[in-house]
Amino acid sequence: MLRAEFTVLAVNPGSTSTKIAVYVNERAELVRSIQHSDAEMQLFRGHPTLDQLDFRHAAIEQELRIAGYTAEDFHAIVGRGGLLRPVPSGVFRINQEMLDELRRAPYGEHASNMGAYLAKAVADEANIPAYVVDPVSVDELSDKAHISGSALIVRRSLSHALNTKAVARRYAREMETRYEDLRLVIAHLGSGISVSAHERGRMIDVNLGGQEGPFSTERCGGLQLFGVVELCFTRQYTERQIWDAFIREGGIYSYLGTKDLSEVERRIASGDAQAALIFDAMVYQIAKEIGAMATVLNGRVDAILLTGGMARSEKLISRLRAAAGWIAPIVVYPGEDELEALAEGALRVLRGEEQPHELVSGAPDLQLATAN
Repeated sequence: MLRAEFTVLAVNPGSTSTKIAVYVNERAELVRSIQHSDAEMQLFRGHPTLDQLDFRHAAIEQELRIAGYTAEDFHAIVGRGGLLRPVPSGVFRINQEMLDELRRAPYGEHASNMGAYLAKAVADEANIPAYVVDPVSVDELSDKAHISGSALIVRRSLSHALNTKAVARRYAREMETRYEDLRLVIAHLGSGISVSAHERGRMIDVNLGGQEGPFSTERCGGLQLFGVVELCFTRQYTERQIWDAFIREGGIYSYLGTKDLSEVERRIASGDAQAALIFDAMVYQIAKEIGAMATVLNGRVDAILLTGGMARSEKLISRLRAAAGWIAPIVVYPGEDELEALAEGALRVLRGEEQPHELVSGAPDLQLATAN
């Protein structure tokens, strides 16, 4: 029996680019990264993220027109999910509740907040459905995992859920089993690092990349609390400088002045002892976090999956195999293909393999309904 063909447009807005892809089933027919110049982005400095919508939408329309596509060619549009309330994993139909929440931005401003709006704008032209898939706010943590250690702070779940979940499903397919039957530790190794524990198809714990766990090329990861408090109250730094020091200028960059991992490796090869030390420290912290997530699964781990941009580094992967390979077999999926992951989510809904959810009004705590 022939499989029905579905054509899906995936949209992933970033800080200085808008990536789009057209998929016919799992086959990519068009992949474009629309780069936005510094002069163009300067017009939006200091403005809410959503002020860029008309500009971004026009760029997408132009690129599709050049490639010979119209909205009527698609069965669904899917966008990158933004900073929403805590939600379970899955595909979400874009509705007014979601759009209103992204416009209020109670959980923060981010380029991904435009994903739902851009997908909906194109979809409305042809009266077809629009979705987001596994936004960064996917929260499947247990009650005890939400306890931070201070009643003043609730431990949050913000992670690379889209790529992490896609990689978990890919591994399950390769093993001819179900994601829901596996116990996995997955490390997304990018400019931010998130290491997560997965059991029965749920991400039951994850470090909040940039605030907990390993440092990365530019983020500081977990820092000793008293040192942070002292740094904040020395009055030597402004609030903006503190944020930059932790999020954009932390990690490897703070020690070595570069965010390029290949440059670090070149320095190590030339005998730079400081570069070797910092590289080894990052490996040490990643392996330690993998070990921590293994304990969340009571030591019963079917596989450790390594993904993200830094997973392309043979040196990094080799060191991690040596440090954590005794826990479980390590499988590497270098890079991240968020456009493909978005399209796969939309295809599951179009094929009837998954029912989409919708955000509903009320207290922002995992409230949703299954869409018709």
